[in-house]
Amino acid sequence: MQAETILIGQVLSFSGHPFHLDPEEAAQIDEAVAFGDGKILAVGNETTLLAQFPEAQVTRHPGKLILAGFVDAHVHYPQTAMIASWGKRLIDWLNSYTFPEEGKFGDPAYAVEIASRYLDLTAAHGTTTMCSFCTIHPESVDAFFQAAQARGQRVVAGKTCMDRNAPDFLRDTAQSAYDQSKALIGKWHGADRISYAITPRFSPTSTPAQLEAMGALWAEHPDCLMQTHLSEQTDEIEWVRSLFPETRDYLDTYEQFGLLGARGLYGHAIHLEQRERDQLREHGAGLVHCPTSNTFIGSGLFDMAGLMAEGQRIGLATDTGGGSSFSMLRTMAAAYEIGQLRGTPLHAAQLIWLATQGSAETLHMGDVIGNLSPGKEADLVVLDLASTPAIAQRSERAETLWEAVFPTLMMGDDRAIAEVWIGGRRV
Repeated sequence: MQAETILIGQVLSFSGHPFHLDPEEAAQIDEAVAFGDGKILAVGNETTLLAQFPEAQVTRHPGKLILAGFVDAHVHYPQTAMIASWGKRLIDWLNSYTFPEEGKFGDPAYAVEIASRYLDLTAAHGTTTMCSFCTIHPESVDAFFQAAQARGQRVVAGKTCMDRNAPDFLRDTAQSAYDQSKALIGKWHGADRISYAITPRFSPTSTPAQLEAMGALWAEHPDCLMQTHLSEQTDEIEWVRSLFPETRDYLDTYEQFGLLGARGLYGHAIHLEQRERDQLREHGAGLVHCPTSNTFIGSGLFDMAGLMAEGQRIGLATDTGGGSSFSMLRTMAAAYEIGQLRGTPLHAAQLIWLATQGSAETLHMGDVIGNLSPGKEADLVVLDLASTPAIAQRSERAETLWEAVFPTLMMGDDRAIAEVWIGGRRV
């Protein structure tokens, strides 16, 4: 039994969708949150919670913002050591940096080292859940899940499947991808706070036979998520068109093999055709916006406003290591900047919602994480809204909470993370 804990400060939760309602009306600010045994017990008035839980351990955070832990909906933990590698477009970047690094993960000791490093780095930035691609090596999946399990952390991941257009040392086959993925599902899916995602990297690196095998596996395990990439760069789309000349568009390379569905996660989704947008919405699929990656690799500007208005499900992600930061704060800043370039700036409440509840809902975990409400798991972050002199001098002039929060979203980093709680335990 964990002792009951009460955190007192400015407690942020969401009672509505800030893209469909006035952003400030969708958010709720309370004085305290109580949790115990890994679950949120109550959110509300300080005096009421202190009376309701008289034996609780109490920590006061005056002026700080207490919110759900950040949820990063699309990452590549094996790219941790090569983050911020210079100057390549997607395909060259994969060949020059990513594939050589991912080749090292057949070594279990190296996989364990990087998995632990990645989870340490992301926890320091306030990220409590992520959905990660691993490598083709089952050892890379075991290492990531073992490290997360030891931390009591809710995570999603899967063995990346590739049987063409990759170095020989990073290719599996349609059959081995199916067999190894199925074994990993049996070993890990549903263990503690761990979920499995069937993971074909993207159409160019999987033959039709492998995509068909992944579709069959998903049909056998429909409670698993399926993650891949979609329409990240224009030259990538042309490559897909040359590899699949009979398909209607990029999405169709997944759709025809049973890889389009409500539990599908499609990273980037920048250059979508209208048919693709219609099909993604109709199936309730999840789109994942990766703004620091999209600018760092020169991919394009995600249509957040247009896709939200259509009723798409959208999460937010760092896309480590195509993205240039482990920080969801930096990712929110980049999402704001891309919104500005499209003429549709995002409110602070919308940015925080994307990084918490929006991403959780995209991962089909909105019932357990992503918001501070009774019954949800106790993953929390405490943000210092004056963590650096530059941020402090701006936030102290704020006339509203949102004015005080916004400088931290734009300029904050790991110094803004005052506390992190995972499963009700302070990290």
